[in-house]
Amino acid sequence: MGRQREAYDQGQAAGRLRVPVAAWRWAAGTGLVPPADAGPGEWSRAVVEAADPEAVRAALRGPVGAGWAADRLTDALGVPLPRRRPRVTAAAVGHLVRAGLLVRLGGDIEFPEVHPDQVETLARRRDLPVLLGHHVPIGPDQAAVRLGIRRTDFNHLVRLGWVSPVGMAAVDSGRAYGGVVQVPLYCAFPVVSAC
Repeated sequence: MGRQREAYDQGQAAGRLRVPVAAWRWAAGTGLVPPADAGPGEWSRAVVEAADPEAVRAALRGPVGAGWAADRLTDALGVPLPRRRPRVTAAAVGHLVRAGLLVRLGGDIEFPEVHPDQVETLARRRDLPVLLGHHVPIGPDQAAVRLGIRRTDFNHLVRLGWVSPVGMAAVDSGRAYGGVVQVPLYCAFPVVSAC
């Protein structure tokens, strides 16, 4: 007889309970199952065996794609959009997951699937524009407007090293303008460095 597994990662735990991995992620993210206790991202055999598979399976409604979540958060900002506030993108949902505001249930890291109830809760928060401003990187034009300075002044801040990009985004500018270009992304509030 083989050795019993002593620790399970999220995929192994879901397989042991015969539930979707997204259901285990949601149960772990909402506290339905205890936090990982056998190392980073691993649960002990006792915790996995004590989990109720039906409760884990029943807790998951969804998941929904990052595009749907982005549209819902954009709708929550109001129409017309507040001044200096761009639409929420699917990539922004990935940043909200990395910031711990949403639980990634599946999909890739940049455009994750999330739980619709958690998106609705986030959409109802009064401080949603502030959360988006702190956790979602923006382009150089938007950053200059958000800081209330000219774009050329923002370029000087970057050249001096006072503001550094936190990521890059591929933007299709069309064939006439050179096709796909890489645009640097910046934290909306460089002093806080919350991205």
